[in-house]
Amino acid sequence: MKILGLSAFYHDSAAALVVDGELVAAAQEERFSRLKHDAGFPAEAVRWCIEAGGVGPEGPDAVAFYDKPVTKFVRLLETHFAVAPRGLRSFVAAMPLWTREKLWIPLRIESCLESLGVAMPRDLFFLEHHESHAASAFYPSPFPAAAILTVDGVGEWATASVGRGRGHAIELMSELRFPHSLGLLYSAFTAYCGFEVNDGEYKLMGLAPYGEPRYAREIRDRLVDIKEDGSIRLNMALLGYLGGLSMTNGRFEEVFGGPPRRADEPVTQRHKDLARSVQEVTEEIVLRMGAHAHATSGEKRLCLAGGVALNCVANGRLLREGPFDEVWIQPAAGDAGGAIGAALAVWHGIQGRVRDADGVHDRMRGALLGPAFGDEACREVLDREGCTARRLDDAEWATAVARLIADGKIVGLCQGRMEFGPRAMGNRSILADPRDPGMKDRINLRVKGRESFRPFAPAVLEERAAEWFELEAPSPYMLLTARVRAGRNLPAVTHVDGSARVQTVDAVVNPRFHAVIAAFDALTGCPVVLNTSFNLSGEPIVCTPADALRTFRRAGLDALVLGNYLVTRA
Repeated sequence: MKILGLSAFYHDSAAALVVDGELVAAAQEERFSRLKHDAGFPAEAVRWCIEAGGVGPEGPDAVAFYDKPVTKFVRLLETHFAVAPRGLRSFVAAMPLWTREKLWIPLRIESCLESLGVAMPRDLFFLEHHESHAASAFYPSPFPAAAILTVDGVGEWATASVGRGRGHAIELMSELRFPHSLGLLYSAFTAYCGFEVNDGEYKLMGLAPYGEPRYAREIRDRLVDIKEDGSIRLNMALLGYLGGLSMTNGRFEEVFGGPPRRADEPVTQRHKDLARSVQEVTEEIVLRMGAHAHATSGEKRLCLAGGVALNCVANGRLLREGPFDEVWIQPAAGDAGGAIGAALAVWHGIQGRVRDADGVHDRMRGALLGPAFGDEACREVLDREGCTARRLDDAEWATAVARLIADGKIVGLCQGRMEFGPRAMGNRSILADPRDPGMKDRINLRVKGRESFRPFAPAVLEERAAEWFELEAPSPYMLLTARVRAGRNLPAVTHVDGSARVQTVDAVVNPRFHAVIAAFDALTGCPVVLNTSFNLSGEPIVCTPADALRTFRRAGLDALVLGNYLVTRA
């Protein structure tokens, strides 16, 4: 049985295909359209999933959409009427997309499938937004039973939910409702500090360690009332998103010391302190939510999803300080992962199919769920573009890549299946030597073209991780931070506060990437490489060999590895 899961029309549109309960393909539309955070209908992602899953003209057996658009539309109407006439401009701005696209999703799905030559199934399911998040967190997790915590901006009405998963069943027990939202609180400070909402939250998190929590008391006293169970009430008099086109307003500016930063203005100590302050408050709320989920569910393990679950600093504290023995986080925790959750919710939740979980191995396949390109496709691109390349034998491949890194080269790597979610796991990555103190600035400024304060992740052999980081659990998806152990010299991946966003690399899940790190260890005695996504600032991660070659030419990379082919700058 083939179930196509879809998320669309807000940000990070995606498609996923589940076949007889197994996740076989998933991809974000942005990787094909080359439009970062593409919110449009994921037609190309659907095409890829249909082809990868061998769906014939008979089409999928069911389609699952990750939220309920009509319920969300009702919330939009009720909210605008409640604040009228103040919300007229934002209401008028929102209506064309709703009347043209969002209220006609069944027709859009049928039209897309018809263009691919496959039939529209009889069964079309609309899951609630946080139901999809919860399903994406629990069903692919390794746990037979777990508490579930989902936290984001807003779905239909819910902005956070607490639930419990056991076997194939999920029960959502409580929820926090719009407009009171931890995700929107964090996004308000993201916008106020001059970064783009739904994109710049990573930047705010990376900026936080450079500041002091000077505004944390004002946030707690003037902006957010934090309850013991982690639920919150926001002071909407300081926020603009209910009836305006901005996240904050003039009263917010009075409390926090001035107008919002423009994107072209320098980042000052005030912005660093604001980032640190809201990050500290966010961590406090997440810890309280986690404690509440533990108390109400009675479970010892926790599954996380929703955009706030991408805050790896809060996740790290929750694992270290929270009441749970183990924590598993959906690698595509934002809206893209809702496509996976919707499809699995139909298979397990609606159809009641048995779920196997061994307590150790998750079902995300290392998030390596996208397209792969063989050497023939790579060679075709290189020939078409007139590039000289050397073909590496399988036996020498890992050592050749590792030697480039050890020699101080910055290497673009495009091999195997593309990652699903916002992180590159070693298949669409830029790799470098983490021991080089100048490497962070070289990549940020010369290669990626982004802010100098942005940190990079260390990718470490899973079996050696505890020697180098204060991390007692695997972190395969870069969603946990941990301190670098004393005496370990990794300046290019160690943040200003001594922490790092760790990726542990498993030899079974990604053997080729593991082999590169092992070869680097053999050459240098260091089982860690710097890993960052293969893209330029403002662009999605590369998908195809052509994307990789184009980015290589524009960026300050020293070498490109396309499958088994090596291209050097010379």
